[in-house]
Amino acid sequence: MNAQLPIECPVTVADTPLLLLADKALYWPDAQALLIADLHLGKAAAYRALGQPVPSGTTAHNLARLDALLARYACRWLIVLGDFLHARQSRAPATMAALAAWRASHPELRISLIRGNHDLSAGDPPAELGIEVVAEPYLVGPFALQHSPEPHPSHHVLAGHVHPVFHLRGRGRERVRLACFCLDERLCLLPAFGSFTGGMAIDALPGRQLYGVTGEGIWRLTPA
Repeated sequence: MNAQLPIECPVTVADTPLLLLADKALYWPDAQALLIADLHLGKAAAYRALGQPVPSGTTAHNLARLDALLARYACRWLIVLGDFLHARQSRAPATMAALAAWRASHPELRISLIRGNHDLSAGDPPAELGIEVVAEPYLVGPFALQHSPEPHPSHHVLAGHVHPVFHLRGRGRERVRLACFCLDERLCLLPAFGSFTGGMAIDALPGRQLYGVTGEGIWRLTPA
């Protein structure tokens, strides 16, 4: 089934064409910008530093996914809507080395980070990575780029923070949890890009558009 699903879905937000991507990112063609939220790099390393036996390799996996998206779409700008690093313990040598090597492979790419709650505790990325770090709201065109999904008086908000998911229910008691995009009248929530993250259940409210993603496909969950 997933092989038949599209990997992108065009939408219009604030009179601006955007693409919702199956790999939990948003592409803004007019700005040649790729937007992601809640990367949480080094989360597994932070857990291992606390003695938790969690799997390794999540940083390499997340960066490889970014590479694939940057190769597929014409991108001059990567915008991270908060929570770039997970915690101070995420600055493990292996994580920082992988991140430095990845950045060196994209020297011309502009990267902007809107500080999220985890960034405040983890600290800004190392200066040598050349990442512009700004506070929310960061106003670009018709959008208020934020980490927190708080309303803005004049701009449409693109945000993350809550890691939206939707529960599909079958005829029995089975449930399937899907990461999703959530589009309301003045707010667009992006799913968490990081592969080692939890999620908050989102309800299908009147007027709300929900798009489920699996990494291999994207489709609308609510009626058109």
